[in-house]
Amino acid sequence: MSPHVPFALPPPRITRYTDWLQATHGLRFDRYEALWQWSVDELELFWQSLWQYFELQSPTPFTRVLDARRMPGARWFEGAQVNYAQQVFRHVDVAHAAGQPALVFMGEAEPVPREISWPELRRQVRALARQLKALGVQRGDRIAAWLPNTPDAIVAFLACASVGAIWSVCSPDMGPVAVLDRFRQIEPVLLFAVDHQHWGGVRHDRRAVLAELLQGLPSLRDVVLVGGGERPAGSGIHAHDLTRLTAGHEGIDPEWLPFNHPIWIVYSSGTTGLPKAIVHGHGGVLLEGLKGGLHNDVAPSHELVDGGPCGERFHWFTSTGWIVWNGQLAALAGGTTVCLYDGSPAGPASRPDWGTLWRFADVAGVSWFGAGAAFFASCLKAGVQPLREGGLRRLRAIGATGSPLSADAQRWIVEQLPLAGGEPIWVNPISGGTDFAGAFVAGLRTLPVVAGEMQVRCLGAAVQAFDEPDAQGRGRPLLDAVGELVCTEPMPSMPLYFWNDPAGERLHASYFDLYRHGPGRGDGAGIWRHGDWIRLIPHGGQPPSHVSAVIYGRSDATINRHGVRMGTAELYRAVEALPEVLDSLVVDLEVLGRESWMPLFVVLRPGLVLDDALQERIRQAVREALSPRHVPSTLHQVPGIPRTLSGKKMELPVKKLLLGADPARVLNRDAMADAACVDWYLAFARDHATAAGASAAPGTFRVPDAGGAP
Repeated sequence: MSPHVPFALPPPRITRYTDWLQATHGLRFDRYEALWQWSVDELELFWQSLWQYFELQSPTPFTRVLDARRMPGARWFEGAQVNYAQQVFRHVDVAHAAGQPALVFMGEAEPVPREISWPELRRQVRALARQLKALGVQRGDRIAAWLPNTPDAIVAFLACASVGAIWSVCSPDMGPVAVLDRFRQIEPVLLFAVDHQHWGGVRHDRRAVLAELLQGLPSLRDVVLVGGGERPAGSGIHAHDLTRLTAGHEGIDPEWLPFNHPIWIVYSSGTTGLPKAIVHGHGGVLLEGLKGGLHNDVAPSHELVDGGPCGERFHWFTSTGWIVWNGQLAALAGGTTVCLYDGSPAGPASRPDWGTLWRFADVAGVSWFGAGAAFFASCLKAGVQPLREGGLRRLRAIGATGSPLSADAQRWIVEQLPLAGGEPIWVNPISGGTDFAGAFVAGLRTLPVVAGEMQVRCLGAAVQAFDEPDAQGRGRPLLDAVGELVCTEPMPSMPLYFWNDPAGERLHASYFDLYRHGPGRGDGAGIWRHGDWIRLIPHGGQPPSHVSAVIYGRSDATINRHGVRMGTAELYRAVEALPEVLDSLVVDLEVLGRESWMPLFVVLRPGLVLDDALQERIRQAVREALSPRHVPSTLHQVPGIPRTLSGKKMELPVKKLLLGADPARVLNRDAMADAACVDWYLAFARDHATAAGASAAPGTFRVPDAGGAP
């Protein structure tokens, strides 16, 4: 097994940016921490510098960068006009002249790589945009998509963006309950959909689910079938074939839109109620995505080095239901070739094969390879040796997100993928969220890598670890101790609003109700509480050269399975619809260095027991209503579900209890409707920790008290 040889690279992206800052603005920073501090102290100057550095275009000037430093409600770049698709098309001529494709695609149904050129991508998008206009789609109309991770999904998105429609997508492995909970809220006028999906070596017939979606979305006027699907019968909705809609050479160019014109609606579920329908704007996600290229060190494919284009090819394995799919679009907007794979990363279900994506990366010439942290852990356990799956001669960087990347998995990556000369491959774990379509903590090619840590706080992201708030909602920043991840300054990609939340009450409750004050922040200024445990670690003396971060998982009760967040309420609807189940409670425990563990506790009708047959029925109900990734890890029959006096399920206290918290600190029996049932959970937590052992039990990780460390 010989080391692979990476291709020649231009200087690090962050170095090019800092050199530009010095040459253009006379700003010089001797360490990253000073650059980061400037970016959050001089917020307006920083974001304006990105606009200038990436040469964003607008037919009209912006009047100011930011109206006020408040959250929520900050207004950015008022007066400017942009369009995400227009930014993508800026690269067509130069990238095509350099011989670089826009997309490379392969999947279970298409095992031979297929390239889509930049001119062909533009032609299809322009043709489809024209047809959408002909179908009556107007600015602000919602267009939904139930599509896999294929070039067709990217074409459909860019066409929607071109005409100012608002895009929203779900993966076709999601069941009708989860999809309708999302799409019903936004009342789409058109749906892009498939009637089958290839996954795990099987062609899955999805016609029945599609029929249910069409029946459950009365706002639909049209459905566009993708991938040769059959015309749905009896729906009363006009059906079209995507191939025909994209066949013509006549098209329309992207329309200029206000900077904050909505671009898409994504979903990030809370612990109760329907999924949060989060609206982002064209300009905000565009700037955040381009900034991400500095941290990820992703270059335009046509950028010259050693007399020729560097040929950067970016791949991050994802479904369309994960915000990382949107991250692929950011690479495309930066002029980078994007490599898509549609199918199971584990190969056929009958004979698991975790070498599948490594072979794809080899034949597609991937230089930048990303996946969920769970993928790398699975490869480690399966004994995969990536270089035996292919030469991977162009691979130079690895990204991970979705859950904490363990130190063991990071060491496995470095050991398995050495660069020429014995240099370690750059491993870049990042952590951010669907909520603002970006990253809070990420990597930097120019700094040392420490296993288990993310290298830096991202530029423009005023990230802190806060202790528990006091009675007035004041939080204090912590250093080298675990606290709540907060952001104390606004960012352009933060939500414009939630759909169907006209007063902003749900938006405020989701991010701003825990901390109302912080150092240097006045009343009403707002502090974003993200819902993760974070530890910030200074490096390089005093003052530090940089501050790295460790993420310890969710601090609330949201389910986060392989990066796809789902509210517990959605799972309860599926489970409690079964006649045998009276009540249920689920918690998702992410612990650094271990796989996510999601136990489901159920109360059954008197006389019933949780046998194998009923367990399978429960799992199947979750699998069909939500997705296979949201099936619980274990199921347990319990005498009761802890609830508050107002009837709310006590998910977070149970989660903290199972993570090792002191019961007296997290459970107030006087404030409970059924305090007696707590004894079962106390015994379960003790037995689980004892049986699993100190080195492996999820319960051995202690939820930090204020100012404490794990």
